[in-house]
Amino acid sequence: MKVVILAGGFGTRISEETELKPKPMVEIGDKPILWHIMKIYSHYGFNDFVICLGFKGFHIKEYFANYYLHQSNVTFDFRNNGNNMTIDHNNADPWRVALVDTGLNTMTGGRIKQIQEYIGDKTFMMTYGDGVSNVNIKRLIEFHKEHKKFVTVTAVKPVGRFGALEIQDSTDQVKRFKEKPKEAISWMNGGFFVMEPQVFDYIQDDEMAFEREPLENISRDNQLVAYKHNGFWQCMDTLMNKRELEKLWVTQPKWKVWD
Repeated sequence: MKVVILAGGFGTRISEETELKPKPMVEIGDKPILWHIMKIYSHYGFNDFVICLGFKGFHIKEYFANYYLHQSNVTFDFRNNGNNMTIDHNNADPWRVALVDTGLNTMTGGRIKQIQEYIGDKTFMMTYGDGVSNVNIKRLIEFHKEHKKFVTVTAVKPVGRFGALEIQDSTDQVKRFKEKPKEAISWMNGGFFVMEPQVFDYIQDDEMAFEREPLENISRDNQLVAYKHNGFWQCMDTLMNKRELEKLWVTQPKWKVWD
């Protein structure tokens, strides 16, 4: 199953870091948050990624172009007028990564629509390039298959300003999706979606934010369910969030499900 990661936004709320690089390349420890997200999926055996690029996407291309080298121990031999490189040992992950330019100003729905050809008629996963969690991906997929809806969203309960979910307790069906409400809410859109290809039919063009009309209409058609996650989840929305994650990485990285 392929994993789609939205990595094209401007990251304006963390402009201190995104002036020179895209938000998914902002580092937690010595690795981009994008790497942390991919490691979560890879831990559960999902290594086929489609990354939607936009703002400063060339940084992400350059990162993966050199990823194998950066993860390897190498020997350079310049003797005898040569320039030979030998890979002594590598720790590169078994990833297949498609990097797709989806436009500078394209909204989230438009980015998803543009990678339809990479997905075809298969079930796929999708998340944002700035949030980490210890959500159990295999259980999430099992939940999705049991409910047989077009979309499963991971519902979380952080303090913040994200899309609110009104969930029917008996069925876990999302009765209403409301993007960024002003009133106090409990469950929120935490990303880590599982989707059926029917979602592409709900997206018309590049100007559609997936969290607005598409998800609202999917919910209205009773095709959106929520997987309630009571564990760790954190979005790197601001510089303060980044510092919190860095502190956790040193002390207790709750999203680090891999060895």
